[in-house]
Amino acid sequence: MLLIHATDAEAAFFSEHAGIGWNVVFLLLGMMVIVGVLKETGLFEYLAIWAAKKARGRPFRLMVLLVLITAVASALLDNVTTVLLIAPVTFLVCERLALPAAPFLIAEAMASNIGGAATLVGGPPNIIIASRGGLSFNDFLVHMAPLVVVLMIVFVGLCWFMFGRSFRYDPERAVQIMALDEREAIADRRLLWQSLAVLALVMAAFVLHPALHYEPSVVAILGAGILVAATKVTTEQAIAEVEWPTLVFFAGLFVMVGALVETGVIGQLSQVAVGATAGQLELTTMGLLWASAGLSAIVDNIPYVATMSPIVEQLVQANGGNDHAQVLWWALAFGADLGGNATAVGAAANVVVLGIAARNRTPISFWQFTKYGLIVTVVTVALAAPYL
Repeated sequence: MLLIHATDAEAAFFSEHAGIGWNVVFLLLGMMVIVGVLKETGLFEYLAIWAAKKARGRPFRLMVLLVLITAVASALLDNVTTVLLIAPVTFLVCERLALPAAPFLIAEAMASNIGGAATLVGGPPNIIIASRGGLSFNDFLVHMAPLVVVLMIVFVGLCWFMFGRSFRYDPERAVQIMALDEREAIADRRLLWQSLAVLALVMAAFVLHPALHYEPSVVAILGAGILVAATKVTTEQAIAEVEWPTLVFFAGLFVMVGALVETGVIGQLSQVAVGATAGQLELTTMGLLWASAGLSAIVDNIPYVATMSPIVEQLVQANGGNDHAQVLWWALAFGADLGGNATAVGAAANVVVLGIAARNRTPISFWQFTKYGLIVTVVTVALAAPYL
């Protein structure tokens, strides 16, 4: 885009509407550092063994607990990071219980996408939408989280329909898992409590944004800095876990979409969209929800949301720009987040899970994932429609 002069350095690096969304980049950077430190404590290994023991080795109970842990963690951390942490320990537990890991991994990937929809920091699409739409952490909690709770209850039922009836309980293996001590998984107890305290402070600061007036990106960076300063973790260790290619990918994505804004392509598409819907807010909302779900299944939901968000911004303004018109942002968020479950390439978390499965010699094919993903997507998006 810079090479063909579709944009320039001024617009790419400094423009609020046509440049890199630095708030998004630094929010991700801060959360990556916090999660990287949390990873070293052994917390997720502890949770996996605890879940297996609570389920008393019964496969479907174990799946429900792991799915719920994944959904909650995805809302607090982000869905990609969560599956990176939970998938390896899922193999450990499934091996002990002689269970196929694939159904658990597929369910966890989908739960991470649904759970991540609940908060601003739950996934990259939400972060991009919040940045473009001027939406706060509390806006996502109020408008997205209530339905996500309902969707997770429905999803647990779908897990029983899709996977639960095929599991076999092995009493001897269950006895072995009950003999494990989850406390041995904690590598550094002091660091664990320090990390959880900082994470709690960061979440509280997100919620208290109206009073504190700190942007989420500033909160995340401050939290990461405090964690490194207050613990024995060195700067080198903290930044070793940062996914630099992901951050550069986002920067490049913003420049590419910004160039479409600069050249007027986005503006023309927005005018077409506004003309087609003619101020019919309900029709626009439903069209945006289902189109977002469908396109996010084909194209990864991150570049899709990055491209669509400036168009939705224009649609919101065309429909009055008031609180009622804000429903279009939630339609985009639900469509992209839930549509990401439809195929193996619909969301970054899905791709990560399939990669981990392949490395552990338990390959999950595109169609194996997609045949379940389509069911989950149609049901969850159908429930989001009347809610919107």
